[in-house]
Amino acid sequence: MTLTRPRFFSLRNLSRYPRLSIQMMIAGTAITLMFVLAALLAPLLQSWGWLQNPLEGLSNPIHEAPSAAHWFGTSRQGYDVFSRTLFGTQAALQVVVLATLLSLVVGVPLGMVSGYLGGRLDRILLFLMDTIYTLPGLLLSVTLAFVVGRGVGNAAIALSIAYVPQYYRVVRNHTISIKTELFIEAARSMGASTWRVLSRYLFFNVIQSVPVLFTLNAADAVLILGGLGFLGLGLPEQTPEWGTDLRQALDALSTGIWWTALFPGLALTMLVVGLSLMGEGLNELINPLSRQE
Repeated sequence: MTLTRPRFFSLRNLSRYPRLSIQMMIAGTAITLMFVLAALLAPLLQSWGWLQNPLEGLSNPIHEAPSAAHWFGTSRQGYDVFSRTLFGTQAALQVVVLATLLSLVVGVPLGMVSGYLGGRLDRILLFLMDTIYTLPGLLLSVTLAFVVGRGVGNAAIALSIAYVPQYYRVVRNHTISIKTELFIEAARSMGASTWRVLSRYLFFNVIQSVPVLFTLNAADAVLILGGLGFLGLGLPEQTPEWGTDLRQALDALSTGIWWTALFPGLALTMLVVGLSLMGEGLNELINPLSRQE
């Protein structure tokens, strides 16, 4: 008997998918790629270093509004907002990608093993994951940030722990629903080990929903990272990060310096929208049930 792996949705025949779903995925992917390119090209695109003060040495080094010299203006401290927003993109993508990958690497195997083996291990893991899942993501991340401290790696760890239960629950439920299917029974009857069943047959079935969860978690992670930065718990103080810049811009807003909050806020919002559109579009393409009328 030949056991075949399931097929994912085909990109060769996009006409059979809803046009709106395709448009959402394309728009979200385009926005996300724009931020990826901005992060990669930040050293070339910046007009000033993100810690370089272009107004230093002036007799009265105050802020400047957006102009040809400083596209996004300068902060009250004289730092170029455009450069800090660019390098803030780097920080956001580094933390978010690392956090979502960590949660995926931990949550997917745990969900597969728990759902397939069942028993006491399943009950213990389910209780632990449900306990973590009931806690609000921002509250849990704030608590963990106090413990692990600041930094890209520490912020990623604080964020990832909040998302592990989501991967675990989705993969576990999917594993339970298909572990009694004929192709799994056939693999076991042919002498396949537990590891072989999990890695060769179960994995390629349960992994289909992970890309959707990955993009949606990434969008949520951008918001939570911004929240941590706004509370002063994310990256080190001088590191360009959108949440940190928004916190520093609060006092400036009352004096009419609107640009120091506008551009980091727009960047954060656009990246979240891009990731969300990509996730929703993928969900409708991958999940047939979401396309039923």
